[in-house]
Amino acid sequence: MRKGIAITVIAAATALIALLAYGVASQSRDTSIEDAVAAGERIEAPEETLPLLGSGADGALADYRGQVVVLNVWASWCPPCIDELPLLQRTQRRIENRGATVLGVNYKDLPEDALRLVRRFRLTFPHLRDRDGAYAEDFAVLGIPETFVIDRRGQIAAVRRGPVNERWLARTLPPLLGGPL
Repeated sequence: MRKGIAITVIAAATALIALLAYGVASQSRDTSIEDAVAAGERIEAPEETLPLLGSGADGALADYRGQVVVLNVWASWCPPCIDELPLLQRTQRRIENRGATVLGVNYKDLPEDALRLVRRFRLTFPHLRDRDGAYAEDFAVLGIPETFVIDRRGQIAAVRRGPVNERWLARTLPPLLGGPL
């Protein structure tokens, strides 16, 4: 009797997993940015004016035209986002005197929680607040963290869905900066 119940539970769990996998696989995901970058093309990065985190002022990606921008979408409630903040700060120190910057886009977050992390990690790069996630949607962000490297003309040169790492940054940034990190 117990063996029959166990088999039924396993069969039901397997069916549920298969149904979930089908649901995830059948969702059409916008891959136009990745497709363009993979084909060696660059498309204009979305620009929108958003509030600057911790300030009464506004800011936009357009404010950094002429610079290489490592645009990182993150939130304080995202453990992988928090894990990559020290690397992003180290990257900021390496690139800030080379006509480049890291630009955080804080996604659907409470400003006080985000500011707590900015202080904790002594982040010196600016952060825009994407309160409702609309700006991230313009980049086809489905999950965070996600990072986009924008060239000096305001075009997307590289995309990283998921956490960045030292190796990806060391491979991606030098051609845009004109030399190694």
